[in-house]
Amino acid sequence: MAEQLIQRRGFMQIGALGLGGITLSDVLRLRADSKGRKADTSVIMLYQHGGASQFETWDLKPDAPSEIRSQFSPISTNVPGIDICEHFPRQAKIADKFALIRSLHHDVGIHSDGGIIALTGKRPAKLDPTSQSKSEHPDFGHVASRVLGFSRGLPPYVTMPQHPYMTQPTYLGLHHESFQIGDPSGEGFSVGQLKLNAGQDAKQLSNRRGLLERLDNLRREIDANGQLEGVDEFRQLAYQMLSSPEAASAFDISQEADDLRDKYGRNVWGQSCLLARRLAEAGVPVINIYCNTPKNGQEFTNWDDHPGNAQRPGHFAKYMQIRLPYLDECLSTLINDIYERGLDKKIMVVVVGEFGRTPKMRFGPPNNSYGRDHWPQAYTALVSGGGFRMGQAIGATNRNGEYPVENPLTPQDLLATVYHHLGIDHKQAFLDYFGRPVHILPSGDVIKELL
Repeated sequence: MAEQLIQRRGFMQIGALGLGGITLSDVLRLRADSKGRKADTSVIMLYQHGGASQFETWDLKPDAPSEIRSQFSPISTNVPGIDICEHFPRQAKIADKFALIRSLHHDVGIHSDGGIIALTGKRPAKLDPTSQSKSEHPDFGHVASRVLGFSRGLPPYVTMPQHPYMTQPTYLGLHHESFQIGDPSGEGFSVGQLKLNAGQDAKQLSNRRGLLERLDNLRREIDANGQLEGVDEFRQLAYQMLSSPEAASAFDISQEADDLRDKYGRNVWGQSCLLARRLAEAGVPVINIYCNTPKNGQEFTNWDDHPGNAQRPGHFAKYMQIRLPYLDECLSTLINDIYERGLDKKIMVVVVGEFGRTPKMRFGPPNNSYGRDHWPQAYTALVSGGGFRMGQAIGATNRNGEYPVENPLTPQDLLATVYHHLGIDHKQAFLDYFGRPVHILPSGDVIKELL
């Protein structure tokens, strides 16, 4: 067994030689579905890892006691009755193009496990307070990959600049993992050899077939359990992707005008949103932006703003004041861009994290600072496009923002709405490792107020 594992590891490493920089695991990500796309729709998610504070973004509670209400001031939007954070002036001008879901809630205040609930709709059987857990079920992008398939040389599930660390395709198979492309904000950005080879140098690929045939022979020897079954098909899809003019064009962010790239922001969030729009427009079903840090090398690494996380005494949300304008810039530009191009029925945008933050501020160690702790009992998500009804706030929390008092909704409801937009029946089931049927979602209904 040890020898077999070593051989398998060597095989995976050797595979990097086979497609000019795209590894065998990348090949495994690309696969066909004979049924093809059921709906020409896409979802762009900005996943706020760490859990953004609803009090400092979209549910400020200005009338609550001082230890609860937002540290920022509310501003009016172009939709009467909807106020948002003062650091979102661009969003305030386009509130008629998004909806706020202010009554999301669940019961797990752990980063990884909360993220698993938010992205898969499944509650982990065993919670891990160290936030190192991995999902036992696929997330919505893996499911979309399985159901919708590979089309026009484009992968069905793209993540940038990294994939959510807590989710994995599990029983759907390794080949449904996301196509991770890194940070698109650099001047020399390219997706492996895609930009060099796609639509231009397919002849070079044929010269590698001899090596791939030898790799196939090795694969057949070591794959006693069938774990790499279907590699031949995946390999052909890799050739398709690398020789596809559509894929080359979709990933070539340099085709965008400089002024539009400037509007999105010349940073990882801004350029990720721009590339996400290009990919969605081209037909990629799911693009998940791991909305962690907007600029490399900065300390404000995520949305986990509890005491001790890069704060100074009396300066709660110091780094939120830096983060929020970046989000306002890229998100408002993305929404406007989608609507101006007439893509608002095709593309759905979702901004959400694993939970919200505690109603009461806390002052404490390690550096005697203020902050808000984890709070899954009430938080907010933003939704735009998708042909849904915009310009509304759905649900509400009580005066202190402690729990929903109007139209309580769950992550499963939000995911059911995402699946509805993608044309996927969230009640269908897949077989797990033991041959048991597992429904895509154990519960949840499409949010009717959006329809």
